[in-house]
Amino acid sequence: MYQVFVNDKPIILTSVVSEETNFKNYLLDTVNISKVIKELNTTSLEEVRLIHKNPDKLLKKFLKKLPNVVAGGGKVINHREEVLFIYRNNKWDLPKGKVEGKESIEETSLREVEEETGVQGLEITRALDITYHIFKRNGKHKIKITHWFEMKTVFEGKLEPQENEGITKVKWLNEAQQIKAMNNSYANIKILI
Repeated sequence: MYQVFVNDKPIILTSVVSEETNFKNYLLDTVNISKVIKELNTTSLEEVRLIHKNPDKLLKKFLKKLPNVVAGGGKVINHREEVLFIYRNNKWDLPKGKVEGKESIEETSLREVEEETGVQGLEITRALDITYHIFKRNGKHKIKITHWFEMKTVFEGKLEPQENEGITKVKWLNEAQQIKAMNNSYANIKILI
């Protein structure tokens, strides 16, 4: 099963058909994805489930429905066990951005974290989940596929928000602050924290 978020409402990709309650079922092969996005954005539906009999083909078939944007990002932890957050579009988020040229997803993730926050000396410690969300640019919907990595650093320098990317704050948050920040974050970030 996969979750693809439209704002904070999920599209669930599954091979299991369940009786509809606060959600609707559609067949993945024949679904009108624009209609699904509109329904999630304009109705009280809590989720949509897209059904396909073969669980191994769910994601591949879904990703063909819209253009894909591949990105990389980081959950950066310092020596005080604080996590690095950015504040953009009035929400707490983790630094991330799209792949450029022929760089690897790891190189993308390290570069984007450094560019968006000013933090240096980053080291990837392990891969985290891949998240999926649908966004709209220039009137067209796209699927952002973000590969996340846990990173560590001993950086003690000044945090510098990348303002030309709309980032207004960069902060190290302790556990209590992270819990509070999740009240004003995105569903796919909550999966990672």
